[in-house]
Amino acid sequence: MKGKFAKVHIEISNICNLQCSFCPEVIRAKKLMDLDLFESLIKQVAPMTEQVAFHLMGDPLVHPKLTEMIEICRTYGARIFFVTNGVLLKPEKAELLLNPAFRQINFSLHSFHDNYGDKDPTEYLNRIFAFTEKAFEQRPDLYVNYRLWNLQETRGSGPRNRDMLKRIAAHFGADLPGEVDVRHKKSFKLKNRLYLHFDTEFTWPEMHLPELHERGFCYGMKSHFGILVDGTVVPCCLDKEGSIPLGNARELPITEILNNPRAVAIRKGFSDGKLIEPLCRRCQYIERFQEKTACAT
Repeated sequence: MKGKFAKVHIEISNICNLQCSFCPEVIRAKKLMDLDLFESLIKQVAPMTEQVAFHLMGDPLVHPKLTEMIEICRTYGARIFFVTNGVLLKPEKAELLLNPAFRQINFSLHSFHDNYGDKDPTEYLNRIFAFTEKAFEQRPDLYVNYRLWNLQETRGSGPRNRDMLKRIAAHFGADLPGEVDVRHKKSFKLKNRLYLHFDTEFTWPEMHLPELHERGFCYGMKSHFGILVDGTVVPCCLDKEGSIPLGNARELPITEILNNPRAVAIRKGFSDGKLIEPLCRRCQYIERFQEKTACAT
């Protein structure tokens, strides 16, 4: 492997406090990663990645040892990329997320109405706004993203999204886009290092789904890879069930796993525009990289 990965996904927990319609249920046994495995992983990946994501599936705020995991990252100089639905953002949790080890915090705002219907989001949003304001003061270098990844088409947004956008605009005194075309622009700056990020829904790849493509490109194994809660290394952040197990980090060094014949074949396949693995041939998300595929032909 040459250079650094942009991100390594370490699934500290595959347990989530919500079950969103756009996020498939985890079939694997529910589990929390132990600290010994986590420290071993961080020690190995810190030199090879720009940041560590605390999830592949699950919400990391669920983990009872989150404080210790953050300190492990500080010890080894690993910057944290954090994604949460924000429902569990109580004051003590919010304080944790201001730790200097964090590089970016992402709040999946689209999860609220998907789980709570027409419930008033005021209290939920106010907790997130309070954290953001505190981050402006204490961590001006921290990136904060408010995600709305539930657009049904390339343009437009539903009434619940529009309500949230009005509340966000009112709180931060920001001008927000009326129409969003994520083919051209997904991210909009609100204030300081706070951004709104839009995207459309997609179907997660699963082995029971029909094949969609034989050719394609993916950034898996190039910009990122994942490690599931049990230590299984997978090539992509969408391999939620470990359908492409490259090896287990409890048994082998990560560098050895990333350079085994299966991993090399996947990486070469993407470079050549070929989808080697059956799961990859069932991936809808790959369609977003069609231009890259064309360049490889």
